[in-house]
Amino acid sequence: MRLQGYNSEDGNRLDNLALEPRMDADKSPRLGFTEYAEILNGRLAMIGFVSLLAIEIISRHSF
Repeated sequence: MRLQGYNSEDGNRLDNLALEPRMDADKSPRLGFTEYAEILNGRLAMIGFVSLLAIEIISRHSF
């Protein structure tokens, strides 16, 4: 019988050594039109628009 997630040695005894974590690297590109870039661009645009409105309301002058 083999337990999932545990190492066992001969005779089905559990191995006391620590398991190594899986190393899953993100292979997706970080440049260009990615979903992350579009979300970040939208958030920055919303922050800029709200900041512009706040400046106009506070200063009582149009930009």
